[in-house]
Amino acid sequence: MPEWLAAGGAGLLAGGALLLGSAIAWLVAVPARVVAVVMAFGSGVLISALAFELVEEAMDQGGLAATALGFLVGALVYVGLNLLLARRGARHRKRSGGQQPSDSDSGAAIAIGALIDGIPESMVLGLSFLTGGGLSVPMLAAVFISNVPEGLSSTAGMKRAGRRPGYVFGVWGGIAVASGLAALAGYLLLDGAPASVLAFVNALAAGAILAMITDTMIPEAFENAAVYSGLIATLGFLAAFSLHSLG
Repeated sequence: MPEWLAAGGAGLLAGGALLLGSAIAWLVAVPARVVAVVMAFGSGVLISALAFELVEEAMDQGGLAATALGFLVGALVYVGLNLLLARRGARHRKRSGGQQPSDSDSGAAIAIGALIDGIPESMVLGLSFLTGGGLSVPMLAAVFISNVPEGLSSTAGMKRAGRRPGYVFGVWGGIAVASGLAALAGYLLLDGAPASVLAFVNALAAGAILAMITDTMIPEAFENAAVYSGLIATLGFLAAFSLHSLG
């Protein structure tokens, strides 16, 4: 299989986990505490993956300057976009309770917000073919594992807010396709790029992912599993670190 096709397929598979989580939440009344537990676990998984699969790889390739700059830029860009979307009703797009607005004007903002949450994760799957000589299985596993609770929690909130199934599954189906395209773009656009550029982009994605975890995943995990969320996130971190070490 050509590498460009494998890159796109990896992004599509990872994005499909959002659709899987969404389907579970739509068909089954998942208790808020269960949502919080899986969100805490997914947060730990992603933190481990960005530390050992992205930042460490960026350091090895481009050094501290390119890594630090990319990491900071990624966080700033994500937070800036998130602030704009929050003003239009997308602040609580990953919450499973009654925090999401039900007005029609916020629908587009929520969809765009979910898209910017997923793009950085997908891009690095395509980049892993360029930086690691093949698909990073630990990174794919980490993104897939974390995407299930993201789709689950957000869809539970959308359902409570009265969103129709066409909107909900249209959003997540579209993001699954966009994830495949983002991974493909990460591969095609940066093929042959200097190591410093690849390091910068990897670190940029890591900074955006960390900002996303803090802004959208950890609040959901803490609200309904506050006593245990730190321990559950630790278990997620160790699970992803074990995959990285074994890989």
